[in-house]
Amino acid sequence: MSDPVRLGLFYTIIRPEEKALLAAAEARGVATERLADDEVTFGLDRPSGLPDVVLNRSVSHTRAVYASHVYGHYGVPVVNPAAVLELAGDKVRGSLRLAEQGIPTPRTVVALSPEAAMKAVEEVGYPAVLKPVVGSWGRLMAKVESAREAEQLIEHKSALASPVHSVFYVQEYVPKPDRDLRVFVVGDRAVAAMYRHSTEWRTNAARGATTAPAELTAELTQLALRASAAMGGGVLAVDVMEGPHGLTVHEVNPTPEFKALQAATGVDIAGPIIDYALEVARR
Repeated sequence: MSDPVRLGLFYTIIRPEEKALLAAAEARGVATERLADDEVTFGLDRPSGLPDVVLNRSVSHTRAVYASHVYGHYGVPVVNPAAVLELAGDKVRGSLRLAEQGIPTPRTVVALSPEAAMKAVEEVGYPAVLKPVVGSWGRLMAKVESAREAEQLIEHKSALASPVHSVFYVQEYVPKPDRDLRVFVVGDRAVAAMYRHSTEWRTNAARGATTAPAELTAELTQLALRASAAMGGGVLAVDVMEGPHGLTVHEVNPTPEFKALQAATGVDIAGPIIDYALEVARR
């Protein structure tokens, strides 16, 4: 019998997802240490008493990335590792990787100045979607219908202090039904999928979209697994749109919530995540 695995849960707040993960770990007899991301400190030398694997559930992309780097430095595997967080959590780098792997994704143009941003919008055409390079829940995204709207938005972004807003990520607007798809991938398996319906063009569950179970067809499953593998694999949510030319991956989320998905589908999500973390620990 293998030695018991100690799991570290690196978190910001204990949401329903973290409660489900803790319950799933307890049901498997897995000892869990809670690691609050606003309390832990990291030295350069490996400390004693580290967990065997860390499940990274911080809602802060920056904290998640740096914590994953440090735990990796200590020799502790992390789900997801820093390389996956950095790639999937950065829309520019994520889009580049999708394109490199031949995975269908919306036409995207990146600009590094306000002047070039207007050129990028004109290249993409109207309506165009401007997104922050790092971010989730549909925050700070905007659809612009005209040059005037684009100019106003770019001027506003240019005035923001964060260096993230000095990079302009411009994407074509994909006409789709009043929904998109989210597929939850754990390791090499697509666990569940749901539709997110909204009367607004943004279909994030965090913005009030209604959810319904979606069938994991062979096409959808293969696309989600390809997108997940392109980012390095792990625990990932692949967001897919049904466009005029078929299914299109528009984002891969490296620290996904799953409360809405679990409620919509009735599929246990937390259990497979804990099982995968234990598998990673024993590699």
